[in-house]
Amino acid sequence: MTEGYKQKSHGVPVRRYVQTMDLKDDPELVAEYRRRHSEGQAWQEIIDGIREVGILEMEVYLSGTRLVMIVDAPEDFDWDAAMSRLATLPRQQEWEEYMAMFQQCRADATSNEKWQMMDRIFRLYD
Repeated sequence: MTEGYKQKSHGVPVRRYVQTMDLKDDPELVAEYRRRHSEGQAWQEIIDGIREVGILEMEVYLSGTRLVMIVDAPEDFDWDAAMSRLATLPRQQEWEEYMAMFQQCRADATSNEKWQMMDRIFRLYD
């Protein structure tokens, strides 16, 4: 991981959102959660919905049981409106319910209840 990750240029000003959530402390569940998010395993309807609401890039990182999700969206992106819309798209509710078995949350928790926004406390300013 010390080689870093290549970032895509979107050609427009972007706003970044960072969220966190914990998985259940069970190595088998963590391994299956990782597998379900590997390339070709996430449901296509979920990927399509993420793009449809205007998200340019989404990355999820894992350390132990702690997840960190980074979302890049256009500067004029309305997070609350997009998440409300995303919740209504095909298979989204089914995905949230399925993923809940891996996550430290209530079984009926919404995505906004599961993922907690993080506060940026440092930035290497220009």
